[in-house]
Amino acid sequence: MAAMTSSERPLLNRRLAEFGTTIFAEMSALALRTGSINLGQGFPDTDGPEEVREAAVRALREGRGNQYPPGPGVPELRTAVAAHQQRRYGLSYDPDAEVLVTAGATEAIAAALLALVEPGDEVVALEPYYDSYAASIAMAGGTRVPVTLRPDAGAFRLDLDELRAAVTPRTRLLLVNTPHNPTGTVLTRAELTAVAELAVERDLLVVTDEVYEHLVYDEAEHVPLATLPGMRERTVTIGSAGKTFSFTGWKVGWVTSTPELVTAVRSAKQFLTYVASGPFQYAVAEALALPDAYFEAFRRDMQTKRDILAAGLTEAGFQVYDTAGTYFITTDIRPLGETDGFAFCRSLPERAGVVAIPNAVFYDHREAGAPFVRFAFCKRAEVLKEAAERLRRLA
Repeated sequence: MAAMTSSERPLLNRRLAEFGTTIFAEMSALALRTGSINLGQGFPDTDGPEEVREAAVRALREGRGNQYPPGPGVPELRTAVAAHQQRRYGLSYDPDAEVLVTAGATEAIAAALLALVEPGDEVVALEPYYDSYAASIAMAGGTRVPVTLRPDAGAFRLDLDELRAAVTPRTRLLLVNTPHNPTGTVLTRAELTAVAELAVERDLLVVTDEVYEHLVYDEAEHVPLATLPGMRERTVTIGSAGKTFSFTGWKVGWVTSTPELVTAVRSAKQFLTYVASGPFQYAVAEALALPDAYFEAFRRDMQTKRDILAAGLTEAGFQVYDTAGTYFITTDIRPLGETDGFAFCRSLPERAGVVAIPNAVFYDHREAGAPFVRFAFCKRAEVLKEAAERLRRLA
Protein backbone atom coordinates (compact mmCIF):
# COMPACT_ATOMS: atom_id res chain seq x y z
CA MET A 1 0.00 0.00 0.00
CA ALA A 2 1.36 3.40 -0.99
CA ALA A 3 2.15 5.82 1.81
CA MET A 4 -0.23 8.77 2.26
CA THR A 5 1.21 11.97 0.85
CA SER A 6 1.17 15.23 2.78
CA SER A 7 -1.51 16.60 0.45
CA GLU A 8 -3.76 13.59 1.20
CA ARG A 9 -3.27 13.66 4.94
CA PRO A 10 -5.97 15.53 6.92
CA LEU A 11 -4.69 18.87 8.15
CA LEU A 12 -6.31 18.52 11.60
CA ASN A 13 -4.73 15.84 13.78
CA ARG A 14 -6.93 12.90 14.72
CA ARG A 15 -7.21 13.93 18.38
CA LEU A 16 -9.08 17.08 17.39
CA ALA A 17 -10.84 15.79 14.28
CA GLU A 18 -14.23 15.69 16.00
CA PHE A 19 -14.03 19.36 17.00
CA GLY A 20 -14.99 22.03 14.51
CA THR A 21 -16.20 25.59 14.97
CA THR A 22 -17.92 25.85 18.33
CA ILE A 23 -21.69 26.14 18.53
CA PHE A 24 -21.20 29.42 20.40
CA ALA A 25 -19.56 31.04 17.37
CA GLU A 26 -22.28 29.73 15.08
CA MET A 27 -25.18 30.88 17.22
CA SER A 28 -23.65 34.27 18.08
CA ALA A 29 -23.16 34.91 14.35
CA LEU A 30 -26.79 33.91 13.80
CA ALA A 31 -27.87 36.39 16.49
CA LEU A 32 -25.99 39.19 14.77
CA ARG A 33 -27.30 38.28 11.32
CA THR A 34 -30.94 38.16 12.44
CA GLY A 35 -30.88 40.90 15.07
CA SER A 36 -32.05 38.39 17.67
CA ILE A 37 -31.67 38.55 21.44
CA ASN A 38 -28.64 36.40 22.21
CA LEU A 39 -29.42 34.12 25.16
CA GLY A 40 -26.96 31.55 23.84
CA GLN A 41 -23.42 32.43 24.83
CA GLY A 42 -22.94 33.11 28.53
CA PHE A 43 -21.71 36.68 28.68
CA PRO A 44 -23.40 39.59 30.50
CA ASP A 45 -24.71 42.61 28.61
CA THR A 46 -23.51 45.03 31.30
CA ASP A 47 -20.07 45.58 32.80
CA GLY A 48 -19.10 44.80 36.36
CA PRO A 49 -18.43 47.18 39.26
CA GLU A 50 -17.21 50.66 38.37
CA GLU A 51 -14.50 50.57 41.04
CA VAL A 52 -13.05 47.41 39.50
CA ARG A 53 -12.99 48.98 36.03
CA GLU A 54 -11.28 52.02 37.49
CA ALA A 55 -8.71 49.75 39.14
CA ALA A 56 -7.84 48.38 35.68
CA VAL A 57 -7.53 51.90 34.26
CA ARG A 58 -5.33 52.91 37.18
CA ALA A 59 -3.07 49.90 36.63
CA LEU A 60 -2.71 50.79 32.94
CA ARG A 61 -1.87 54.41 33.68
CA GLU A 62 0.62 53.48 36.39
CA GLY A 63 2.36 51.04 34.06
CA ARG A 64 1.52 47.97 36.14
CA GLY A 65 1.11 44.89 33.99
CA ASN A 66 1.73 46.58 30.64
CA GLN A 67 4.73 44.28 30.18
CA TYR A 68 4.93 40.58 30.96
CA PRO A 69 3.65 39.91 34.48
CA PRO A 70 5.32 37.18 36.58
CA GLY A 71 4.68 33.67 35.30
CA PRO A 72 2.58 32.54 38.29
CA GLY A 73 0.58 35.80 38.27
CA VAL A 74 1.09 39.12 39.99
CA PRO A 75 1.65 38.76 43.75
CA GLU A 76 -1.30 41.01 44.55
CA LEU A 77 -3.74 38.70 42.77
CA ARG A 78 -2.25 35.49 44.14
CA THR A 79 -2.52 36.94 47.63
CA ALA A 80 -6.12 38.02 46.97
CA VAL A 81 -7.09 34.56 45.69
CA ALA A 82 -5.61 32.94 48.80
CA ALA A 83 -7.42 35.43 51.05
CA HIS A 84 -10.71 34.79 49.24
CA GLN A 85 -10.41 31.02 49.69
CA GLN A 86 -9.62 31.49 53.38
CA ARG A 87 -12.39 33.98 54.04
CA ARG A 88 -15.12 32.16 52.13
CA TYR A 89 -14.27 28.52 52.77
CA GLY A 90 -11.58 28.26 55.43
CA LEU A 91 -9.09 26.91 52.87
CA SER A 92 -5.51 28.00 53.48
CA TYR A 93 -3.20 28.38 50.45
CA ASP A 94 0.32 29.77 50.15
CA PRO A 95 0.11 32.57 47.53
CA ASP A 96 3.67 31.88 46.41
CA ALA A 97 3.47 28.10 45.99
CA GLU A 98 -0.19 27.11 45.80
CA VAL A 99 -1.85 29.71 43.54
CA LEU A 100 -1.42 30.04 39.77
CA VAL A 101 -3.06 32.73 37.61
CA THR A 102 -4.29 31.63 34.17
CA ALA A 103 -5.85 33.13 31.04
CA GLY A 104 -9.34 32.39 32.23
CA ALA A 105 -10.75 29.10 33.43
CA THR A 106 -10.50 27.59 29.94
CA GLU A 107 -6.71 27.74 30.02
CA ALA A 108 -6.69 26.43 33.57
CA ILE A 109 -8.70 23.38 32.47
CA ALA A 110 -6.46 22.76 29.47
CA ALA A 111 -3.23 23.19 31.43
CA ALA A 112 -4.42 20.93 34.25
CA LEU A 113 -5.38 18.12 31.89
CA LEU A 114 -2.25 18.46 29.75
CA ALA A 115 -0.13 18.34 32.89
CA LEU A 116 -1.85 15.51 34.74
CA VAL A 117 -3.16 13.11 32.09
CA GLU A 118 -0.99 10.63 30.20
CA PRO A 119 -2.07 9.20 26.82
CA GLY A 120 -4.49 6.37 27.50
CA ASP A 121 -5.53 7.59 30.95
CA GLU A 122 -9.28 7.73 31.54
CA VAL A 123 -10.88 10.97 32.70
CA VAL A 124 -14.36 10.68 34.20
CA ALA A 125 -16.43 13.82 33.62
CA LEU A 126 -20.00 14.81 34.42
CA GLU A 127 -22.02 14.96 31.18
CA PRO A 128 -23.31 17.24 29.71
CA TYR A 129 -20.09 19.21 29.93
CA TYR A 130 -18.59 22.49 28.80
CA ASP A 131 -17.16 21.80 25.37
CA SER A 132 -13.54 22.62 26.24
CA TYR A 133 -13.45 19.62 28.60
CA ALA A 134 -13.70 17.15 25.74
CA ALA A 135 -11.16 19.05 23.62
CA SER A 136 -8.67 19.33 26.48
CA ILE A 137 -8.91 15.63 27.31
CA ALA A 138 -8.35 14.86 23.63
CA MET A 139 -5.31 17.14 23.43
CA ALA A 140 -3.84 15.35 26.45
CA GLY A 141 -4.38 12.00 24.75
CA GLY A 142 -6.78 10.87 27.45
CA THR A 143 -10.00 8.90 27.11
CA ARG A 144 -13.10 10.65 28.37
CA VAL A 145 -15.65 8.62 30.27
CA PRO A 146 -18.96 10.46 30.68
CA VAL A 147 -21.24 10.03 33.68
CA THR A 148 -24.53 11.56 32.64
CA LEU A 149 -26.65 13.84 34.81
CA ARG A 150 -30.28 12.92 34.07
CA PRO A 151 -33.61 14.63 34.71
CA ASP A 152 -35.26 13.58 37.94
CA ALA A 153 -38.04 15.39 39.80
CA GLY A 154 -37.62 18.60 37.84
CA ALA A 155 -33.83 18.87 37.97
CA PHE A 156 -30.73 17.09 36.70
CA ARG A 157 -29.19 14.61 39.16
CA LEU A 158 -25.94 12.68 39.53
CA ASP A 159 -26.23 8.89 39.89
CA LEU A 160 -23.49 8.04 42.39
CA ASP A 161 -23.66 4.33 41.55
CA GLU A 162 -23.04 5.15 37.91
CA LEU A 163 -20.11 7.36 38.90
CA ARG A 164 -18.55 4.57 40.94
CA ALA A 165 -19.06 2.05 38.13
CA ALA A 166 -17.33 4.39 35.66
CA VAL A 167 -14.03 4.28 37.58
CA THR A 168 -11.67 1.58 36.35
CA PRO A 169 -7.99 0.76 36.97
CA ARG A 170 -7.19 3.10 34.05
CA THR A 171 -8.97 6.09 35.60
CA ARG A 172 -6.52 8.87 36.43
CA LEU A 173 -8.73 11.82 37.18
CA LEU A 174 -12.26 13.01 37.95
CA LEU A 175 -13.34 16.25 36.26
CA VAL A 176 -16.11 17.80 38.35
CA ASN A 177 -18.10 20.97 37.65
CA THR A 178 -20.34 22.45 40.35
CA PRO A 179 -22.33 24.65 40.06
CA HIS A 180 -22.86 22.80 36.79
CA ASN A 181 -22.98 24.27 33.30
CA PRO A 182 -25.29 23.70 31.41
CA THR A 183 -27.83 22.04 33.72
CA GLY A 184 -27.73 24.47 36.66
CA THR A 185 -27.27 21.59 39.11
CA VAL A 186 -25.39 22.25 42.35
CA LEU A 187 -24.01 19.06 43.86
CA THR A 188 -25.03 18.65 47.47
CA ARG A 189 -22.66 18.18 50.37
CA ALA A 190 -23.73 14.52 50.55
CA GLU A 191 -23.04 13.98 46.84
CA LEU A 192 -19.66 15.68 47.04
CA THR A 193 -18.77 13.66 50.12
CA ALA A 194 -19.44 10.50 48.10
CA VAL A 195 -17.26 11.84 45.27
CA ALA A 196 -14.49 12.61 47.75
CA GLU A 197 -14.68 9.16 49.32
CA LEU A 198 -14.43 7.55 45.87
CA ALA A 199 -11.40 9.70 44.95
CA VAL A 200 -9.61 8.81 48.19
CA GLU A 201 -10.50 5.12 47.95
CA ARG A 202 -9.28 4.83 44.34
CA ASP A 203 -6.40 7.32 44.73
CA LEU A 204 -7.68 9.64 42.01
CA LEU A 205 -6.80 13.22 41.22
CA VAL A 206 -9.70 15.64 40.89
CA VAL A 207 -9.95 18.80 38.80
CA THR A 208 -12.94 20.83 39.96
CA ASP A 209 -14.36 23.72 37.95
CA GLU A 210 -16.01 26.12 40.40
CA VAL A 211 -16.27 29.26 38.30
CA TYR A 212 -19.94 29.75 39.26
CA GLU A 213 -19.19 29.47 42.98
CA HIS A 214 -20.93 32.75 43.82
CA LEU A 215 -24.04 32.01 41.77
CA VAL A 216 -26.12 29.62 43.88
CA TYR A 217 -29.80 30.18 44.61
CA ASP A 218 -32.58 29.36 47.02
CA GLU A 219 -31.38 26.70 49.49
CA ALA A 220 -28.39 25.53 47.44
CA GLU A 221 -24.91 25.65 48.97
CA HIS A 222 -21.58 25.70 47.16
CA VAL A 223 -19.21 23.27 48.84
CA PRO A 224 -15.62 23.34 47.48
CA LEU A 225 -14.46 19.77 47.05
CA ALA A 226 -11.07 20.67 48.55
CA THR A 227 -12.73 21.32 51.92
CA LEU A 228 -13.72 17.65 52.33
CA PRO A 229 -11.55 15.05 54.12
CA GLY A 230 -8.62 13.79 52.08
CA MET A 231 -9.28 16.15 49.16
CA ARG A 232 -7.07 19.19 49.55
CA GLU A 233 -3.95 17.20 48.61
CA ARG A 234 -5.51 15.68 45.47
CA THR A 235 -7.76 18.49 44.15
CA VAL A 236 -6.97 21.18 41.60
CA THR A 237 -9.60 23.89 42.09
CA ILE A 238 -10.31 26.31 39.23
CA GLY A 239 -11.85 29.76 39.72
CA SER A 240 -12.50 32.74 37.50
CA ALA A 241 -13.20 36.45 37.67
CA GLY A 242 -15.30 36.56 34.52
CA LYS A 243 -18.46 35.01 35.93
CA THR A 244 -18.31 36.67 39.36
CA PHE A 245 -17.51 40.23 38.27
CA SER A 246 -19.02 40.34 34.75
CA PHE A 247 -15.70 40.92 32.98
CA THR A 248 -15.57 37.84 30.76
CA GLY A 249 -13.30 39.56 28.23
CA TRP A 250 -10.53 40.09 30.77
CA LYS A 251 -9.74 36.35 30.85
CA VAL A 252 -8.45 36.09 34.41
CA GLY A 253 -8.69 32.69 36.08
CA TRP A 254 -6.72 30.80 38.69
CA VAL A 255 -5.76 27.42 40.08
CA THR A 256 -5.32 26.55 43.75
CA SER A 257 -3.80 23.28 44.91
CA THR A 258 -0.71 21.77 46.51
CA PRO A 259 2.75 23.02 45.52
CA GLU A 260 3.37 19.82 43.56
CA LEU A 261 0.12 19.99 41.58
CA VAL A 262 0.39 23.74 40.95
CA THR A 263 3.96 23.24 39.68
CA ALA A 264 2.72 20.52 37.33
CA VAL A 265 -0.09 22.69 35.96
CA ARG A 266 2.27 25.65 35.57
CA SER A 267 4.66 23.46 33.57
CA ALA A 268 1.95 23.08 30.91
CA LYS A 269 0.45 26.57 31.27
CA GLN A 270 3.76 28.34 30.57
CA PHE A 271 3.74 26.92 27.04
CA LEU A 272 0.16 27.94 26.32
CA THR A 273 -0.17 31.68 26.93
CA TYR A 274 2.89 31.99 29.20
CA VAL A 275 1.22 35.03 30.81
CA ALA A 276 -1.84 37.17 30.09
CA SER A 277 -4.14 39.96 31.27
CA GLY A 278 -1.45 41.90 33.17
CA PRO A 279 -3.29 45.11 34.17
CA PHE A 280 -6.53 43.20 34.74
CA GLN A 281 -4.85 40.99 37.31
CA TYR A 282 -4.37 44.00 39.58
CA ALA A 283 -8.02 44.98 39.14
CA VAL A 284 -9.26 41.46 39.94
CA ALA A 285 -7.14 41.49 43.09
CA GLU A 286 -9.17 44.48 44.25
CA ALA A 287 -12.42 42.86 43.11
CA LEU A 288 -11.84 39.77 45.24
CA ALA A 289 -11.52 42.01 48.28
CA LEU A 290 -14.97 43.57 47.78
CA PRO A 291 -17.23 43.22 50.82
CA ASP A 292 -19.57 40.27 51.12
CA ALA A 293 -22.45 42.64 50.37
CA TYR A 294 -21.29 42.80 46.73
CA PHE A 295 -21.39 39.03 46.28
CA GLU A 296 -24.80 38.76 47.94
CA ALA A 297 -26.29 41.57 45.83
CA PHE A 298 -24.87 39.99 42.68
CA ARG A 299 -26.40 36.63 43.60
CA ARG A 300 -29.81 38.15 44.36
CA ASP A 301 -29.80 40.06 41.08
CA MET A 302 -29.06 36.91 39.09
CA GLN A 303 -31.73 34.97 40.97
CA THR A 304 -34.29 37.63 40.03
CA LYS A 305 -33.23 37.37 36.40
CA ARG A 306 -33.47 33.59 36.56
CA ASP A 307 -37.04 33.87 37.78
CA ILE A 308 -38.00 36.33 35.00
CA LEU A 309 -36.72 34.05 32.26
CA ALA A 310 -37.98 30.84 33.85
CA ALA A 311 -41.50 32.27 34.06
CA GLY A 312 -41.37 33.39 30.43
CA LEU A 313 -40.12 30.02 29.22
CA THR A 314 -42.82 28.21 31.16
CA GLU A 315 -45.52 30.45 29.68
CA ALA A 316 -44.10 29.78 26.21
CA GLY A 317 -44.62 26.04 26.71
CA PHE A 318 -41.14 24.77 27.56
CA GLN A 319 -40.52 22.33 30.37
CA VAL A 320 -38.15 24.29 32.59
CA TYR A 321 -35.71 22.45 34.86
CA ASP A 322 -34.74 23.87 38.24
CA THR A 323 -31.62 26.04 38.17
CA ALA A 324 -29.87 25.95 41.54
CA GLY A 325 -26.71 27.65 40.27
CA THR A 326 -24.90 29.26 37.27
CA TYR A 327 -26.69 31.67 34.94
CA PHE A 328 -28.20 29.10 32.61
CA ILE A 329 -31.61 27.45 32.37
CA THR A 330 -32.02 24.09 30.66
CA THR A 331 -35.39 23.41 29.03
CA ASP A 332 -37.08 20.48 27.30
CA ILE A 333 -38.63 21.32 23.91
CA ARG A 334 -40.80 18.19 23.62
CA PRO A 335 -43.88 19.90 25.12
CA LEU A 336 -43.66 22.23 22.10
CA GLY A 337 -43.83 19.24 19.76
CA GLU A 338 -40.08 19.44 19.01
CA THR A 339 -37.40 16.79 19.47
CA ASP A 340 -34.28 18.10 17.68
CA GLY A 341 -32.50 20.82 19.66
CA PHE A 342 -30.16 21.70 16.79
CA ALA A 343 -33.00 22.28 14.33
CA PHE A 344 -35.02 24.12 16.97
CA CYS A 345 -32.17 26.51 17.87
CA ARG A 346 -31.32 27.20 14.22
CA SER A 347 -34.92 28.10 13.48
CA LEU A 348 -35.65 29.99 16.71
CA PRO A 349 -34.19 33.34 15.58
CA GLU A 350 -36.57 33.49 12.62
CA ARG A 351 -39.52 32.18 14.62
CA ALA A 352 -39.09 34.24 17.78
CA GLY A 353 -36.06 36.52 17.50
CA VAL A 354 -34.16 34.72 20.26
CA VAL A 355 -30.96 32.64 20.19
CA ALA A 356 -30.31 29.65 22.46
CA ILE A 357 -27.87 26.71 22.53
CA PRO A 358 -28.74 23.04 21.88
CA ASN A 359 -27.53 21.01 24.84
CA ALA A 360 -26.63 18.09 22.58
CA VAL A 361 -23.28 19.77 21.88
CA PHE A 362 -22.35 19.08 25.50
CA TYR A 363 -22.93 15.31 25.19
CA ASP A 364 -20.79 12.49 23.79
CA HIS A 365 -23.95 10.65 22.77
CA ARG A 366 -25.85 13.54 21.28
CA GLU A 367 -29.16 11.74 21.18
CA ALA A 368 -29.20 11.88 25.00
CA GLY A 369 -29.24 15.68 24.87
CA ALA A 370 -31.34 16.08 21.74
CA PRO A 371 -34.51 17.56 23.32
CA PHE A 372 -32.74 19.94 25.71
CA VAL A 373 -31.99 23.62 25.02
CA ARG A 374 -30.03 26.08 27.19
CA PHE A 375 -30.83 29.76 27.72
CA ALA A 376 -28.54 32.28 29.47
CA PHE A 377 -30.13 34.81 31.85
CA CYS A 378 -27.06 37.01 32.53
CA LYS A 379 -28.74 39.89 30.70
CA ARG A 380 -30.56 43.06 31.74
CA ALA A 381 -34.04 42.45 33.14
CA GLU A 382 -35.68 44.40 30.34
CA VAL A 383 -33.91 42.25 27.75
CA LEU A 384 -35.10 39.07 29.47
CA LYS A 385 -38.67 40.38 29.58
CA GLU A 386 -38.53 41.18 25.87
CA ALA A 387 -37.10 37.72 25.14
CA ALA A 388 -39.90 36.13 27.19
CA GLU A 389 -42.49 38.13 25.25
CA ARG A 390 -40.99 36.99 21.94
CA LEU A 391 -40.87 33.36 23.04
CA ARG A 392 -44.58 33.42 23.82
CA ARG A 393 -45.10 33.29 20.05
CA LEU A 394 -44.23 29.60 20.32
CA ALA A 395 -47.06 28.81 22.74
